[in-house]
Amino acid sequence: MSMLPHMPERRLGRLQRPDCSIHYEVTGSGPPLLFLHGLGGNQLSWWQQVAHFSKTHTCVAFATRGFAPSSPLPGGPDPKDYAGDVAALIEHLGLSSVVLIGQSMGGWGSIEYAVRHKANVRAIVLAATTGTIDVMQIEGPERARLEPWMKQSAEAAAEFAGRGIHVACGAAMATEQPALHLLYRHIDDMNASLDKNALREKLWHARVRKPAELAEVGCPVLFVSGDDDVVIPPFAADALARAVPRSRVVHFASTGHSAYFERAEAFNKAVAAFLAEI
Repeated sequence: MSMLPHMPERRLGRLQRPDCSIHYEVTGSGPPLLFLHGLGGNQLSWWQQVAHFSKTHTCVAFATRGFAPSSPLPGGPDPKDYAGDVAALIEHLGLSSVVLIGQSMGGWGSIEYAVRHKANVRAIVLAATTGTIDVMQIEGPERARLEPWMKQSAEAAAEFAGRGIHVACGAAMATEQPALHLLYRHIDDMNASLDKNALREKLWHARVRKPAELAEVGCPVLFVSGDDDVVIPPFAADALARAVPRSRVVHFASTGHSAYFERAEAFNKAVAAFLAEI
């Protein structure tokens, strides 16, 4: 029996906010990593990252307001509240020098918290997201690629829908890893009652910041992009990286919107290398 591994400590909790309660999970110990999920997920989305990083870090994953198992909200959540929730959770857990890891929608809370609480952010990982940065304000050759990409991505998304492929997974995951694609759908189905089209509109209208505002945060930033992403333009990360000092980009070929889920081993390796350097 002495040969059995000792698993990282894990605890669950709920953070009470004025209008809702937020479910969170803390696993492991060490420097804190705060995981912020996308529109198709919740705290479960990060199962492959928490299992990997909790050996050396305190991993905090939570369900965004309005996403089960956090409490429902009439009319759905408002992205303007995300950063306040992040701040309250960090304070509640007594965390400092936090690394924020935001996927897609998670970039909204990540960037807004970082802009408002620069001193408490050690680094940011932005996976398939520009968050509250207005993507239409990127500069360089990528700017000219936006309109053609938007047309192509809309066509691809329509084809995916007709073939039963989740847009946040993409063709490669559905073809090569059908079980993983199904698991993603199961997690997404936990919030099937949420009006995600309405939330997408709110997220779009919350893109109000210039790239220079992310640069002013001053911490290292890792951008992660799947080259086959049809949700967020993968080349936008390159334009932002030029505008943000101490940043870098990792691209994954033949990968859709959810590299953290689809290519977890490679994603974890890239994030681990980034953490080691900072």
